[in-house]
Amino acid sequence: MESKINRGKEVLVEKLDLPKDVILDVPKIIVIGRNEVTIENHKGIMLFEREKIKINTNMSPIEIKGREFEILYIAASTITIKGYFDSIEYVG
Repeated sequence: MESKINRGKEVLVEKLDLPKDVILDVPKIIVIGRNEVTIENHKGIMLFEREKIKINTNMSPIEIKGREFEILYIAASTITIKGYFDSIEYVG
């Protein structure tokens, strides 16, 4: 039943031209160069190490690899991270 609801939401988003990240609660990732990333609609930090960060989302965790990470901003659903990024990817 939940998949029918999600499909209905997707159709509604397309027909009304609404922002998907708001209606469907999917992550929005904004990358500025190789040094700053903002993730909206996150569900918390799963891992924060020297060379790896894992952020939980409704889809799947987002893993960021690099170095010298620093959290510039964190709120209930938005996080901004600064550092030197080698990769940003969804992990299973």
